[in-house]
Amino acid sequence: MRREPEVAPGLPDRLVPVDAAAAAALAKRTLTALYNTRGTPACAWLDNLHAALDAAVAAAYGWPADLSTDEALTRLLALNLARSAAATASRNPA
Repeated sequence: MRREPEVAPGLPDRLVPVDAAAAAALAKRTLTALYNTRGTPACAWLDNLHAALDAAVAAAYGWPADLSTDEALTRLLALNLARSAAATASRNPA
């Protein structure tokens, strides 16, 4: 593999295959393959990033960081329904 700078600032370098074997190896590096390794020591960095993102999203909504997925989805649905109702009301005043 050869590393080339990404054109957009702040993004990591791109890996460019230098031959067919490198292209085949790079083709196996997919998001699906990465997510299939979650929970393993080799992928602790991804788990840590997800935990940090989850905490940041919870903080943005003013929610506790330790919400379960079900509770977060319940709250998000309630917010969505409230916003939808408000948008409908503003389009159809009584």
